[in-house]
Amino acid sequence: MIYGYVRVSTKEQNEDRQVVAMQARGIPPKNIYIDKQSGKDFNRRQYKKIFKLLKENDLLVIKSIDRLGRNYNEITEQWRLITKVKRADIMVIDMPALDTRREKNLLGSFLSDIVLQILSFVAENEKDNIKQRQAEGISAAKAKGVKFGRPQKPLPDNFYEVHNRWRNKKISLKEAAAECGMPPTTFFNKAEQFETSFFK
Repeated sequence: MIYGYVRVSTKEQNEDRQVVAMQARGIPPKNIYIDKQSGKDFNRRQYKKIFKLLKENDLLVIKSIDRLGRNYNEITEQWRLITKVKRADIMVIDMPALDTRREKNLLGSFLSDIVLQILSFVAENEKDNIKQRQAEGISAAKAKGVKFGRPQKPLPDNFYEVHNRWRNKKISLKEAAAECGMPPTTFFNKAEQFETSFFK
């Protein structure tokens, strides 16, 4: 039996390119399993299904090694479980050297294992690089004054008058917050922000 495994990182990403590559190799649609989830680990519903189905001499096809996952240790462990424990085969479309059906002798297995380790390392390294680029991008955007997170709600029209009465101890914090329609901690934080900006 031949199966295809497809993975994209988010629900918004399109899996069509991978599916077309599977179908071009004669894999029927019912045998193509798709996860729309991060490759940080193997806790994925469709991957678990396909792993359970795999039997000796079955073939698992993936488009590229990073579609299997992005964690170096977990990729190599899953590869071992599939090829050594279940005795199924794996074919990576974008890397013909990673086809366990070829050269089943010791040298073939050795070369395949080396290529796998290199590509798994590259996949995990790329994951780390993506995180670093995201962090650098966010830092650069913040330096330019870009605001992240939900936009703050504008202060209610009566905030300044209520704030003045609260600061002059005419009403309590709880009463002031209630008049402004916000929790006491929020009112207090807004008051501090207002005072900091006002007295700069």
